[in-house]
Amino acid sequence: MGALVCRVKLNKESGLTFTVENKDGKITQTAVLDGKTITITCKGDKETSTITQKPDGISIQCKDFVLDAETITCKSTKNSVYKSDEKIDIESTKDMTLKSSAKLTGQATSDTKISGKKVSISANSKAELSGASTSISATGKTEVKGMDLKLSGTTKAEMDGLQVKISSKGILDLEATGIVNLKGQMANVKGTLTKVG
Repeated sequence: MGALVCRVKLNKESGLTFTVENKDGKITQTAVLDGKTITITCKGDKETSTITQKPDGISIQCKDFVLDAETITCKSTKNSVYKSDEKIDIESTKDMTLKSSAKLTGQATSDTKISGKKVSISANSKAELSGASTSISATGKTEVKGMDLKLSGTTKAEMDGLQVKISSKGILDLEATGIVNLKGQMANVKGTLTKVG
């Protein structure tokens, strides 16, 4: 690298300007203090980065922004926005917590996937799972429990398995407003008191 060209300009109206030129690297560094704003600019052959500081805020414009620290804390007393026009990755090698003291909304216009070694979803008042088509499956045992359990279909409801058992510790009602069909290779009807008709 050749010799740098350094200039300092003082003006009672425009303020103080520092300029460093690297002609071989085609880089010009400028710091301007005009009494209202501090502007630091690094201009290269193709890209330019700028830091602008005012009494009420700091603005950074650049192609690539890297923040590397042992601990990072970001806090705001009002609204915060994090937006990307492309992909966003958030990764942790240890525990991660996402918490809101008010409403929490997650939304995607395409597929949404939640996976883990063990996944738990709970609600203090009401939990809902809805969709145009809903599927719940497991390679092992599947349990559906509730103090009051209701399974219904507006057009058709089916239960199918290699072995199906329906039991009740109290009364068991099988009822239809239409025809009831009970069919099997062998049909057994048993009870201490059995009434048909």
